[in-house]
Amino acid sequence: MHKLNRGNREKVQQFMSITGTSEKVAVQALKASDWHLEGAFDAFYSQPQSRTYTDSRHLEELYNRYKDPYVDMVLVDGITILCNDLQVDPQDIVMLVVSWHMKAATMCEFSKQEFIGGLQSLGVDSLDKFREKIPYMRSELTDEQKFREIYNFAFGWAKEKGQKSLALDTAIGMWQLLFAEKQWPLVDHWCQFLQAQHNKAISRDTWSQLLEFARTVDPTLSNYDAEGAWPYLIDEFVEYLNENGIMQNGRSTDWSQKR
Repeated sequence: MHKLNRGNREKVQQFMSITGTSEKVAVQALKASDWHLEGAFDAFYSQPQSRTYTDSRHLEELYNRYKDPYVDMVLVDGITILCNDLQVDPQDIVMLVVSWHMKAATMCEFSKQEFIGGLQSLGVDSLDKFREKIPYMRSELTDEQKFREIYNFAFGWAKEKGQKSLALDTAIGMWQLLFAEKQWPLVDHWCQFLQAQHNKAISRDTWSQLLEFARTVDPTLSNYDAEGAWPYLIDEFVEYLNENGIMQNGRSTDWSQKR
């Protein structure tokens, strides 16, 4: 690696540590993606030969380790044990990414199909492989498209069964978790505004549009278009910021520069 600059050498080392590949494979993958780490991961894991064969018996054993003794599902207690085994805090955002991979319908539970199907798609059939995959899943949050998918997935995953809207306290907790990754400077003001002046459940439209607002509107509101088609709640938030003199003397929210 003596011909590579320091930044590229670090990317090669990171790629090797996460994928378990050789230096030659790492360099080839990174060169093919123009040295974009996330693109190299995507290309690598999309190749059939890079996917690890999973043993159905081992998957069954893993599922049985965590499933509830009375219900054929993995519930809160099983997920807590899983987190302990993975050495991950249950509140860590990477568990949201795990749930996204498993296409889980509801927070804090996995059906057998979700659990086993998700691990198969990840090429995981042992705890060691699961632990090794955690850094890759964490890195997916830095990919703009995947973050959007995970963000939109979180709404349906976190809401109560049978409800169309997301409870306010749950929505605030999810926003604080998600926007900690993307460093939206106005997230705390947004949450304070909702608690003080809204205090109602959050619709899917508001949830999805807030991501667009956070991505496209500068925290100084310098490029905010009052005639834009934002949900009324976002318009009210802007009025709240203006009325209270809350402005951010800050940088652009061009997240592509925050990776």
